[in-house]
Amino acid sequence: MSEDTFLAALFFPCAAVVIVFFMKYVSAILQARVRLGQDEAYRAIAAKAAAAQAETAAALAEIQTQLAAVTKILKAVE
Repeated sequence: MSEDTFLAALFFPCAAVVIVFFMKYVSAILQARVRLGQDEAYRAIAAKAAAAQAETAAALAEIQTQLAAVTKILKAVE
């Protein structure tokens, strides 16, 4: 019976150490996946923001062109 007790006293701490390292490894993998997903989401948001900014700049240029035309017409009327 003492041999069984000795093996149990050796097995359970070793098993606990293996389980702790396994959980730490799985946690690192899950954190990396979450971080990758967040990075991809931020890239998508940045791409949308850049497209919106380009569209706004184009609209502003068109408005300035139209304003210049209206200003020219008003000067001609005076």
